[in-house]
Amino acid sequence: MSAEQIQTALKILKGAGVRMTPQRHAILSYLMNTKSHPTVDEIYKSLGGKFPSMSVATIYNNLKMFKDLDLVKELTYGDSSSRFDANMEEHYHVVCLKCGTIEDFYYSGLHQVEEEASTSTGFKVISHRMEVYGVCSDCQVQH
Repeated sequence: MSAEQIQTALKILKGAGVRMTPQRHAILSYLMNTKSHPTVDEIYKSLGGKFPSMSVATIYNNLKMFKDLDLVKELTYGDSSSRFDANMEEHYHVVCLKCGTIEDFYYSGLHQVEEEASTSTGFKVISHRMEVYGVCSDCQVQH
């Protein structure tokens, strides 16, 4: 987690009247330093050794608060568990249909989709989300 990200998170939390506990710092830091878009259970398994008294409910409640404060995004894919992403930059996801790996990708041209949707429907477009589905390079090698 960069110093800038920490300062931004601290400012947002302080503005909301929430203090940065060691557990909150660990959860947020984990999310900011991983590219795996983890589930609550994955976060719990990764941090459980360092914080044995931290429960799944504690992680979930903190993630909900972080989401409400726009520090993380919750990603839902069909029936599978929610995944969490601390990368708040505009980006998209590629999802492996075999192993479930999710990777970020950036493509600025997709903003034109919002403009076209607004023009053709009259909607005031707030945002959009896009996933591309395929088979990751690791799974391609296995088959």
